[in-house]
Amino acid sequence: MDAYKNKMELIETIDPEIDKPVFRRPGFEGIKTLGEIDERIATFIRKAREDKDLTRAELAPLLGLSMQVYGRYERAFSKMHVTRMIHLCEILGFMPMEMLFSAAPHLWGRTPEEARDTMELAQQVVSLPHGTKRDLLALVKKMVALERAADGADKHQS
Repeated sequence: MDAYKNKMELIETIDPEIDKPVFRRPGFEGIKTLGEIDERIATFIRKAREDKDLTRAELAPLLGLSMQVYGRYERAFSKMHVTRMIHLCEILGFMPMEMLFSAAPHLWGRTPEEARDTMELAQQVVSLPHGTKRDLLALVKKMVALERAADGADKHQS
């Protein structure tokens, strides 16, 4: 287990929401608590709603919720299930990765710049026509195969 924790760069931490130690990977600003991550998600969905010029009262019925229940998500009072996140993506027109990036950008790269570049690349790819995506996928697969072959040759020469 120690080898796995080291490989994944996990460190033991305490979160106020969990009564036992947990292992987390630090973000660019250290380890955020689960509550801080919830706050970032709340900020994201509030902005996504506002960007569509919808009020809480207008959005809540589209989700099958009362305004008060929906408001709990925007105040980070209630935790959002993945199914609710998917529903919000459908209604507000954002990709799940955008919300997750807002909460944990360190999952997209080793540095803030790499994370932003990875996110931007993913957003650009999503917007491409299907034929272009297929061509790009074939190109990337070839590039990965060449990279792996070069890495293998380097290892044999060492």
